[in-house]
Amino acid sequence: MNAETALLPLTRLSQGQLNLLETCPRKFQHIYIDQLGVPISPEQQERVTWGSRFHLLMQQREIGLPVDSLVEEDAQLQHYVTALVNAAPEILTPAPQTFRESEHCRTLNFQSFLLTVIYDLLIEDENSAQILDWKTYPQPKDRQWLAKDWQTRLYLYVMAETSDYAPEQLSMSYWFVKSNPQPQSLKFTYNVLQHEKTRQDLTTLLAQLTGWLQRYQCDRIPFPQVAESRNRCHDCSFGVRCQRTSESLPSRSKNLLPNLADIQEVSL
Repeated sequence: MNAETALLPLTRLSQGQLNLLETCPRKFQHIYIDQLGVPISPEQQERVTWGSRFHLLMQQREIGLPVDSLVEEDAQLQHYVTALVNAAPEILTPAPQTFRESEHCRTLNFQSFLLTVIYDLLIEDENSAQILDWKTYPQPKDRQWLAKDWQTRLYLYVMAETSDYAPEQLSMSYWFVKSNPQPQSLKFTYNVLQHEKTRQDLTTLLAQLTGWLQRYQCDRIPFPQVAESRNRCHDCSFGVRCQRTSESLPSRSKNLLPNLADIQEVSL
């Protein structure tokens, strides 16, 4: 590590951090550099907890551990797991000549940052690798939103960089377990052009992060704010701190809760 990057307090980056950094660098600073807490409502905490239990159940099921204790008091959890298994038997039933691993973690050193991904399920055979991700919210209407999301881009990029598979041999599928009347999926394929575009965008974004971190540490110059025209600040818990709203905290109490999209599903 060189003298410049030695200044950096942050080396490990996830897809959630990249999404936030790209959306609002100042909010990234407040949460990950300043370590300021973000309040969460009981309803949102319940969703996060339920998502964590679902991921744990799918992990235990994949490695052959009993799951009865996880579902015996939660009929809804049992319903959605059964629905997912019925909707994707070819994926959730192990096949010969394949490697499968739940909660598969990979890291990639990139510009002195450690890019970290955790795949809910990775399935590999001689000719291809599939990344699967369980989403415990309904399928979004905009496919392009997911295509541009750093989870899709980073997960495929790291897989290509840390394996012998060509980009065209990789795919990533999201399964939305709470879609009705049955779980729905969105599949994204990959190619060399996408891979190079992601490399370029990562290079640019992390170079910006390096500069912002150095200026903040050396000169206390804050990270840039999101443009007001993006209309991201009205429901942000840092709106007052960033001087984007003059409302008092008590009057904004209902807006202190983060957007659910900002809350990352917990990896176990």
